Amino acid sequence: MKTDIVVAAEVRTSRGKNEARRTRREGKIPAVVYGAFQDPVSVALNPRDILKIVHSKTGYNTIFNLSVQAGETTPVMLVDQQMDPVKGTLLHADLKRIDLTKRLRVTVPVHTTGEPKGVKVQGGLLEIVSRHVEIECLPDDIPEAFSIDVGELMIGQNRRASEVALSGSMKLMSSPDSVIAHCVALRAEEEKPAAEAAPAAEGAAPAAAEPEVIKKGKKEEEAPAAEEKGKKK
Repeated sequence: MKTDIVVAAEVRTSRGKNEARRTRREGKIPAVVYGAFQDPVSVALNPRDILKIVHSKTGYNTIFNLSVQAGETTPVMLVDQQMDPVKGTLLHADLKRIDLTKRLRVTVPVHTTGEPKGVKVQGGLLEIVSRHVEIECLPDDIPEAFSIDVGELMIGQNRRASEVALSGSMKLMSSPDSVIAHCVALRAEEEKPAAEAAPAAEGAAPAAAEPEVIKKGKKEEEAPAAEEKGKKK
């Protein structure tokens, strides 16, 4: 989704681990801008600006303007990021230039609305199978999310990706038969205790007989010893 957000960036003239550490000590992160048949550019960004975009409603589908100091101002999207595994801080970002006249392939969240009749009337359960669909569209047509109504679902019925309402330049790229949500019957949990008790009772018998097996073994071991003793006499 195209926004009016502007993120300032500074060109980095050198690369390497030492340069990256220096950039982070200054409160910024190293990043790379590429795409649109132009040369990649190394820049430094404020990590807070990127994290705000990641945590926004449109998330990674947000198209924002990157304003490079003494350079280009271009629409971009965040395509990759590197996080510190211990501190959870942002370490690096990859940005892609976006041509607003060309179609993009993106993943969009799908939200369900309503309470299925199969849950209210039949005592079933609503299961969410997939929370996203993949579409292709022009950058300005990227939606924040899709919504699909599950209120009429009865047990055994479902909602599929083909039922997501598309508009404008949107084209569904996910399989049309992909299940988004379905209503299923609850399994009888009352039978489990009885079923589990039977194997436990059967398993108790061998345990009780075990001492006798051991005793019998000892007698069998003692018998040859007694015979050898008799032979010596």
